[in-house]
Amino acid sequence: MKVVDCKGLTCPKPVILTKKAVEDPDFDEIEVIVDNEASRENVRKYLQSANVDFRLEEKEGFFHFYAKKRGEVKKVDEPVVCSITNISVDQGLTYVISSDKLGAGDDKLGAMLMKSFIYSLTEITEKPGTVIFLNSGVKLTTEGSDVLDSLKKLEGLGTEILSCGTCLDFYGLKEKLVVGSVTNMYTIVEKMNATKTIKI
Repeated sequence: MKVVDCKGLTCPKPVILTKKAVEDPDFDEIEVIVDNEASRENVRKYLQSANVDFRLEEKEGFFHFYAKKRGEVKKVDEPVVCSITNISVDQGLTYVISSDKLGAGDDKLGAMLMKSFIYSLTEITEKPGTVIFLNSGVKLTTEGSDVLDSLKKLEGLGTEILSCGTCLDFYGLKEKLVVGSVTNMYTIVEKMNATKTIKI
C-alpha cells in the first residue's frame, strides 16, 4: 500500500498530494497521514467528493486515512477548502514562552505543566497568532522535545512558531530545530509591540 506522508504539511499540500495519488492510474489503496485538524477535514472532504472508500483512524496524535478504490474515481476540480469551522487564529495575540518549564518549583512538575499547556493551546477555539520561544524555551521546538506533535498541530492550524536564533545558538540547538522558524530580537520586539502579549 502506497503511503502519502503529509506530517508537517499544512493546507493545501495534503489535499494536493492525496488528489495526485488518487488520480494515479495505478491507484488501488493508499494510506494518507496528516497531523492537524484542518488537513484531516479537507482530506476527508476530498475523498468523499472523489467517490473513494476510506476509514479514518487516530494514532499517537496523527490521523491515518486508509483509502480504497471502489469504482470510477470522480475528478474534483477544486478539492481544496482550507478552512475548518469553529477554529480561528487571533493574529493580535502573541504568547512568549521563555522556559521549557511552566512555573517555579519542581522541574519535573514544571515540564509536565508545560506539556499540558502547549497541548491545551491546540484544543482551544481561539488560537494565538504567534508563539515565541526564548531562552530555554527553545528546547521545546527542537529535537527531543515532548511537545513537538502539539506544536506541529498548532502550526498546522495557522499559528506562527518562532524561536530566538541567539538562544538556539547558545544551547547548540540551531541545527536541531524541528518546528517553526528562527527569528531575531528585532522581530520579537516588533511582534510584542504590535500585539497583545502574554508571557509564560
